[in-house]
Amino acid sequence: MPSPTTEPRKSIFITGAASGMGRETARLFVEKGWFVGAYDVNELGLRDLQEELGAENCLIRQLDVTDRADFREALDGFVPAAGGRLDILFNNAGIGRGGPFDQQPFEDILAVVQVNLIGVLNGIYEAVPLLKATPNSLCFTTSSSSATFGIPGIAVYSATKHAVKGLTEALSIEFKAYGVRVADVLPGLIDTPILPPGAVEAAPKEGMFRAIPPIEVAKVVWEAYHSDKLHWFVPEEIAELDKASALTPEAVRDQIAAGTMFFTSAEKG
Repeated sequence: MPSPTTEPRKSIFITGAASGMGRETARLFVEKGWFVGAYDVNELGLRDLQEELGAENCLIRQLDVTDRADFREALDGFVPAAGGRLDILFNNAGIGRGGPFDQQPFEDILAVVQVNLIGVLNGIYEAVPLLKATPNSLCFTTSSSSATFGIPGIAVYSATKHAVKGLTEALSIEFKAYGVRVADVLPGLIDTPILPPGAVEAAPKEGMFRAIPPIEVAKVVWEAYHSDKLHWFVPEEIAELDKASALTPEAVRDQIAAGTMFFTSAEKG
């Protein structure tokens, strides 16, 4: 714990921290001198992360984000270790279950909703008192490029990410009264374990749906803390799809249906 005369380190609470974007974010913020709370269902991955970053820089705990009481207990344990502050809540945990909507087990559909939406609601709801008590705090959530236009084969995943985007916009207005900023990241194809086998190899080499390393998302979390920007697109070209989806949704629909949305002209050959 910091001494009474020492300013506490800034702190970030990260869900889905054992791998991918969450893990890279934990690494980056420790490099920046922050204290990191790393949470995931993957306890082995968390232990490996803590060994890498050092127990003095990183508190780990297994967390089921769908369990609100478990989330509350995780935050309660984080508070004393973080000097009583929460500078960033990074709701990053998510799962992807895909396939044609009517052929998926309904249990898989509910699991996606529980983790990707209910887990986010649990985190924000339980963290609000800490965010309000920390000056210039940021509530940051992982949405998705599939929140720009619903993507076939991951329809429910897309729906949860649309919900996260809408929640971000509404809470960015509500929480302004508390001095709490709210923002999200909408990543495209990020090379993480959530992707199905072969997805990176099959991805286009150029364009908005090229494979992006997860460190690029971590950098955006850092930039977001120092900004008032609402939506962060990784890569930035995803913003063009967001605009097109709003202005010409039928054209975007038809391009996706024809299989021409995700490839460059050279690759369509």
